[in-house]
This record gives sequence, C-alpha cells and structure tokens, in this order.
Amino acid sequence: MGRAVYLVGGAVRDELLGLPHREKDWVVVGSTPEDMLEKGYRQVGSSFPVFLHPETSEEYALARTERKSGHGYHGFSVDFHAGVTLEEDLQRRDLTINAMARDSKGQLIDPHGGVRDLESRLLRHVSPAFSEDPLRVLRVARFAARFAAMGFRVHESTLELMRKMNDSGELGYLVPERVWAEVESAMASAQPGVFIEVLRECGALAALLPEVDRLFGVPQPEKYHPEIDTGEHVLMTMNLAARSGWSAKVVYSLLLHDLGKGLTPKSEWPSHVGHEQRGIPLIKRVCDRLKAPGSFRDLALNVGALHLRCHRMCEMQPARIMKLIEDADLLRRPEHLQDFIHACEADYRGRKGMEDRAYPQAGRLDAALKAVLSVRARDLDMNNLQGVQIGEKLRQARIEAIAGASDRSG
Repeated sequence: MGRAVYLVGGAVRDELLGLPHREKDWVVVGSTPEDMLEKGYRQVGSSFPVFLHPETSEEYALARTERKSGHGYHGFSVDFHAGVTLEEDLQRRDLTINAMARDSKGQLIDPHGGVRDLESRLLRHVSPAFSEDPLRVLRVARFAARFAAMGFRVHESTLELMRKMNDSGELGYLVPERVWAEVESAMASAQPGVFIEVLRECGALAALLPEVDRLFGVPQPEKYHPEIDTGEHVLMTMNLAARSGWSAKVVYSLLLHDLGKGLTPKSEWPSHVGHEQRGIPLIKRVCDRLKAPGSFRDLALNVGALHLRCHRMCEMQPARIMKLIEDADLLRRPEHLQDFIHACEADYRGRKGMEDRAYPQAGRLDAALKAVLSVRARDLDMNNLQGVQIGEKLRQARIEAIAGASDRSG
C-alpha cells in the first residue's frame, strides 16, 4: 500500500455545514515516523506521532488504532504502523460527523454516515469504542453547545452510552487540564447553557460540577426571578452573555455566580439572603478542581461576591460606590471593568421576560471609575499630611469625583 494523505475531522465537517474552518488536520496512511522526518516534517507528538508540515505548519498524524489498556484519557495503547488503514483510523473517532475524510482528489469518504447525521442534525457516536474515552462525554456536550443554534441534538443511543460511562465512575480519572480545556471551549460556544444541560442529562454534571448540579430545583422569589429555578437562571445568564458576544471568562463567572444558593436551607426558600458570601468557598473549590486560570478565577470570585452590589449602583452613595470599586480591585486592574459589568448585566437581564431591560448601572460604574482614575495624588494639596492621612485625602477626593460624575450623569 502506498503513502496517501487525507483531510479529516472538523475541516471536512465544517465545510459540509458551510462554516469557516481555521485549522486543517491531515491523516497520513502508509507512512512511518522515519519517512515523515526524512520529508522535513517536525514531530510534536509523544504518545503517538503527530508532525507539522515544513511549510504550512498544519498537523499531519499517522493513521492509528487505539485499544483501551487502563483508566482515563491516557489509558490507551496506540498502534500507528504503516499498515493501518484510513477506515481503521476513522473507526476510532468519536462522532460520525467527525469521522469523514477527503482524499487528494476531493472525494468524500464517509464510512459511518456522517453526512446523514449532518443532514439530520444528530450527534451520534461512531462505535461502542466511544465509551473507552471518558473525555468524549464533555466533547459531545461541547459540540451540542456549539451547534445548538443549527438544531443539532445528541442521539438518544449516544446519551445512553454517556450515562453508562458516567455510572462506571470513569469520569473520575480525567485529568483537570483536559476537563478545563473542554469547559473553556464550551464557555466560548454559541449556547454554553446547552453544555451544562447535556452534562446534566447524562448525569455527568453531578460528577464533575456537583455545586452547579445542586442549583437545579432550588427556587428563587418569583417577583425577581419569574423563571424561579436557580439552575435555569444560570443557564439563561450564560446564553445571554454568549449572544451578546461577551467573553468566555464572563460566561464562566456566570456559571458559578449563584453557587451559594445551593447551600440555602430549605426553610429559607425561596429567599437566599447572604448567598454571595456563602458561594465564595464553592467558587474557589471549583476553580481549584478545574485548575482554572487566574483571570477566570478572579472574575468568578468578584462576580460571585459583588453582583448584587453592582445591581444597586443607581441607589448607592458615592462612598459605597468607591468601596465597590475597591473591592472589585478595579483601581489596580481597571481593564477588568468591562468583563465585570458584562457579567453583572447578564445576571440582571438573564431572567424570564426581562432579557431586554436596560442596565443603567453599567454606565454609572464606568463613569465612576473614570472619575476615580482621573484623580491623582500629585494634583492634591498634601501639605502637612503624612502616612495614612495622605491615603485618606486621596480617597476622599476620589469619592468627591464620583459625586461629581453622578451629578453630571443626572
């Protein structure tokens, strides 16, 4: 059998869906690592050979088969000898829509009905070998979130397989870095709430994010939350932020912003007084478990602790606005303002029938921070002041600047 190269995976799928694709992945059949190196490719894979093209830097992987040999993502033995066929390589892939290829003449190769499932808008597993990789539970949920707007849904047989995978406890062997990569990608998807819904439907949300799973079925005051259910509110805020084009960090902070409501005693339902502070240890726990980057963690903690105070911006006195700015660390990191405001606005509007209401708090906080940052110590009369007095003088000048900005904004 001679050497042959095929375009595979997402590039083929997205082309058929009429979507742009940024990256191309290639499979090489009938080759060896030595042959690839001789042709000038650079090897980057360790567990199995992946090579970068010497000119385009696109990824070229040798056709391979996989066999389960242990737990988790790394529990596989991989075979990539020159006799592995394209069909065998496609057989090991997760979903039928990702198991298609094009040859050098552009002919489509679709041994598992990927085109059929694209047309039917189905996410369906290729074979029972799907269950050997627990990460695929998160991948399917992520694809569901990405393609939800196009009408895609997870096939019931695949959902059932995902339930069995969850029940087996195999998800417990996933390494945090792999889980985070899927979570972060899902937070940037078109409908991130669908990611959570699919995980919940197969039982994986309780295994991976029990703090979030606990929110479903927890009621809120209907006056403020016509959707009532806390979990549903969280999904609404996430999807609203995504529709607004706001960052994955904002969506992630919304996923966690109401965790404290899951700890409210039932005797206090539907009220959740103090849920912001109750949620802080839970937010820290989730971020630690997922090994979330510091910027994601910081925003989630700020939004969790301060979102209700931001909602009260228009009724707060300048001194309290100054305290909010300080507590949100916006003096030191003013570039974080927009993400903070966006998350608070999504929480405010992410409620049934309230999606289009205005959020004037955003403009007032923005104006207040600008006013604060315009005050410089060197412009103030600090004669005869020392130590703490200088800081107090500067802070009072900033509060006065906030008052002036509030008067100008009406």
